[in-house]
Amino acid sequence: MKVSPNQIRANFSAAMSAMYREEVPAYGALVEIVEQVNTGVLDREDNALALTPGEDTDRISAERHGAIRLGTAEELAMMGRVFAVMGMKPVGYYDLSVASVPVHSTAFRPVGRDALAENPFRVFTSLLRLELIKDEALREKAAATLARRQIFTDAAIALTERAEAEGGLNEADAIRFVAEVLETFRWHPEACVDDATFEDLIAAHRLIADVVSFKGPHINHLTPRTLDIDAAQAEMVAQGLPAKAVVEGPPRRKCPILLRQTAFKALNEAIRFPIGDDWQDGQHTARFGEIEQRGVALTPKGRALYDQLLAEVRAEILPAADGSNASDYVAKLEEVFKAFPDTWRELHDQDLAYFKYAPGGGTAMGKGLNALLDAGALTISPIVYEDFLPVSAAGIFQSNLGDEARSDHQTASSRSAFEAALGKSVADEFALYEAMQAESYTAALEQLSKRVA
Repeated sequence: MKVSPNQIRANFSAAMSAMYREEVPAYGALVEIVEQVNTGVLDREDNALALTPGEDTDRISAERHGAIRLGTAEELAMMGRVFAVMGMKPVGYYDLSVASVPVHSTAFRPVGRDALAENPFRVFTSLLRLELIKDEALREKAAATLARRQIFTDAAIALTERAEAEGGLNEADAIRFVAEVLETFRWHPEACVDDATFEDLIAAHRLIADVVSFKGPHINHLTPRTLDIDAAQAEMVAQGLPAKAVVEGPPRRKCPILLRQTAFKALNEAIRFPIGDDWQDGQHTARFGEIEQRGVALTPKGRALYDQLLAEVRAEILPAADGSNASDYVAKLEEVFKAFPDTWRELHDQDLAYFKYAPGGGTAMGKGLNALLDAGALTISPIVYEDFLPVSAAGIFQSNLGDEARSDHQTASSRSAFEAALGKSVADEFALYEAMQAESYTAALEQLSKRVA
């Protein structure tokens, strides 16, 4: 009997969380903070977040997203095959080079409503853009270093091929698959380059050094989901975690939209450089802890308004890395975003966000969607935003790599090159949310018609 991709994904997410808790103890503190905050929010009677009971609430405690940075097209293509065994598909294209981060990315995640409800584990997966290394000799050295490594175990590759050939894995193989794939994400402190090359890579960009210098693409953060990021941020500070001064994304709202993120700054970790037959001690900064609060997914119209308002804010003030203008930035953000409606019904009626429909307790009166909602015959609940924001992703990366990581990289987006490396197209997130909304509407109307009959 084959194990479902959803179960393999859930098992892998749990194993990853356990491993990262051991490797980065502060992550365990984050998880405890998030669980405490979430319990408090869920215990409130008002359910202002309009969470769908069961579907939205059961997944929260196990919800995580991870991030991984790959070095070659071959690594990306194989990673896509590995994630496919777990029912995770590439969704969206993110060009972070416009924010001086020399990668482009996608999010591997489940896409169906049932699969998301069972386990929404997602991995923000980036591919290094070697062409953005200006020094030709250093670029060639980096390419040669990456070409020599194999980030997947032989067993992980074999089990992936078996899953593809046989349409899945049995229980024993699924257990082995999780254990073998976990090795790709494990931290290895032994560098693959000498300290001089490492410093040259650091000078080009800290993220380049992180991708190129090690035998594997260690997971660089694992993110639990909180229902109140401001409360969680305050508790992080209270416990002495070096939290970011400003939460990335939109301001605090009654009806959360898109994604808000915060993090504690990257750890300074001991590494070793090869020197002849011996090792030389060194330091590296890459891995950090992050928490997120997910709101409703926005339609293209909603995203356009969000982008417009955020651009208006950032045209006047940018948050300083040292937090010196944090209060001024937050005040400006809140002021400008008053133009964004903040009730679920307004967001729905103005076609700014996506919703799930369900039969309500009211009697169907009149015709049309709004009439059904007004009568309480249909109810709405927000569709959770399952994806990422390029500005937030870049901001999190930069804040943890340090201001010196900023550079003048400005280059054209290269979605076609990314998809060629991946070996497939990435899905359009808007189309996925639109389909989920439409399917829920059709199903709700069918239930209403049966009730009337």
